Amino acid sequence: MASAALIVHEKEVLLVRRAYNPFRGLWTLPAGFVDAGEDPVITIERECLEETGLRIKVVGLFDVLHGLEHPRGAHILIVYRAEIIDENHDRKTKMIAGDDVDSVEFFPLDSLPPLAFLTTRKILSKLDSNLAQ
Repeated sequence: MASAALIVHEKEVLLVRRAYNPFRGLWTLPAGFVDAGEDPVITIERECLEETGLRIKVVGLFDVLHGLEHPRGAHILIVYRAEIIDENHDRKTKMIAGDDVDSVEFFPLDSLPPLAFLTTRKILSKLDSNLAQ
């Protein structure tokens, strides 16, 4: 099982670029595996800080997806809506790629980079539909 953060700011979504295979060089949501006995909310707060340098708070559940996309992947992905804590500071100067990603950026939904996972595409498509309503 893994959890991911869906962070939207001014109609742009936060994505990270994978530094390692599988799908090295492609973009996805900040995410990580849930440790045994760990709350998935704690997982994504930790993973987001490690991967982006941003402190976040979870504000709600967005979706739960299932399906194995590669042999070392998770069978279940829990996607949470999240917000950056300390929004008064410039979010871009606080973003620092770390852990297993080499870049962190916000992208408009109509100008996304190459995406790593089918689950990422599904989530962003659902988000785009929700924002259009």
